[in-house]
Amino acid sequence: MLQPVIIALDFPSKEDVTSFLSHYRDERLFLKVGMELYYQEGPELIRMLKERGHSIFLDLKLHDIPTTVHKAMVGLSKLEVDLVNVHAMGGTEMMRRALEGLEEGAQGLRPKCIAVTQLTSTTSEMINHEVGLSGTVGDSVIHLASNAEKAGMDGVVCSPLEVPLIRDHCSPSFLTVTPGIRLDTDDRHDQKRVTTPLDAKRLGSDFIVVGRTITKSENPSRTYQTIMNEWGQTYERASR
Repeated sequence: MLQPVIIALDFPSKEDVTSFLSHYRDERLFLKVGMELYYQEGPELIRMLKERGHSIFLDLKLHDIPTTVHKAMVGLSKLEVDLVNVHAMGGTEMMRRALEGLEEGAQGLRPKCIAVTQLTSTTSEMINHEVGLSGTVGDSVIHLASNAEKAGMDGVVCSPLEVPLIRDHCSPSFLTVTPGIRLDTDDRHDQKRVTTPLDAKRLGSDFIVVGRTITKSENPSRTYQTIMNEWGQTYERASR
């Protein structure tokens, strides 16, 4: 079973990852490997983490023509990661082809695939004046999530603040993976639409992605357990 708290390994090298993971000994974690780390270390890092028993969210946000995304997903699926993603802005055909690629390359069960709706750094002003979309961030998230579900995606990446909207427009089994998680004492950095772990759970998130709150903590293991305990107080996903 995948842990509900995903730790974002926002590090530049394998050495930094190994040092960070030394805080956890034999614990099996759900880890996010994003572009910064994957582009430096590549598939070998994924294999090392899998050999240590960790679950992996490979966060590369693929967004290209359908054929290119299909071929890329064939290769990524062979890494036996647990979760991958694409940009919902790529369209339903691209998302369908991504799933086909994952099925084709899978060594067993295919990785779950989710679609990024709007990044947690996005504001309504940005999508109105820079991207040229009308409406609010919430309107865009609903539209993109609905397209993702039609394409067969397993869920979406969104802010916890948009989870209730997705619950109203998509099926109960449609997953919501939510970054933008901060403790009350944290700096928000470049995130605009953020919540605490407990608020994210109350809003209905299935998984939360937590980065600097844990990785920059003086005691990462204790901070992780604090977040897990906070989440577990109201974690009733199976009953929905």
